[in-house]
Amino acid sequence: MIGRVFSIEEFSIYDGPGIRTTVFFKGCPLKCTWCHSPEGQSFEKEILKSPNGCLECKCCEKVCENYPNCILCEKCIKACPRNLIRVSGTDYTAKELATLLRKNFKILNMNDGGLTFSGGEPLSQGKFILELIKGIKGETSLAIQTSGYGESKLFKEIINNLDLVLFDMKIMDSKKALEFEGVNNQLILDNLEILKNSATPFIIRIPLIPTIIDTEENLTEIINKIKGSKNLIQVELLPYNKFAGSKYALAKKEYKPNFDESIESNPHLDLFEKHNIKVRVL
Repeated sequence: MIGRVFSIEEFSIYDGPGIRTTVFFKGCPLKCTWCHSPEGQSFEKEILKSPNGCLECKCCEKVCENYPNCILCEKCIKACPRNLIRVSGTDYTAKELATLLRKNFKILNMNDGGLTFSGGEPLSQGKFILELIKGIKGETSLAIQTSGYGESKLFKEIINNLDLVLFDMKIMDSKKALEFEGVNNQLILDNLEILKNSATPFIIRIPLIPTIIDTEENLTEIINKIKGSKNLIQVELLPYNKFAGSKYALAKKEYKPNFDESIESNPHLDLFEKHNIKVRVL
């Protein structure tokens, strides 16, 4: 089985406890308008070209086998004199990826860290991740960061083989979820119940998108869904990143948030504290 990864970030401190290696799997079925990883949205390999520092020398165009319609011949990568071009998407077998990741396990374990699967949406490559997990389980701490949008039977099997789940919660209203995330959120809520009924510890992560997710009504609905969960560690709030659109030019995409990003997000910490839910702002 083959898995497709768009980035491997070593020595991360934001994707779970301790120092971690985070593997970002390519492709996501959601279409969140605030997404800050355009290179992880498509399931296909892509050519990324940084516009910053480009000499406009046209070397990349001259060597291209099918300009301007990319067929991933990848000749432009070596042709660029400033190394501004790269491919988003590398394929591995589970055994190949495990071998690559093992080289840091010793130092990760010494720093109470481990390995985190992220994306894109890692559940979209859940069968590959499950194969990978079974090959390395017990060697380091394993976690997943997910929107929860994935086939429930596979989700349950994956989380039962992990040490930690970082579960994103966004819009609770189904109509608004469809508008801003592009999917029906019922599957996410169903998988949240599976997680709550499991023995796997979890952290809820909430991106504070102004006027969309950070409203008192929406956050209260999230709290009502998670309060009392025996395996809930804490809630982590992520303020809106106003530089979210900065990478879109790399993938020749346009950033079009359908909300007012000039408004400061509101964490409403009092709502969580009222229900004795441990919360922190990242």
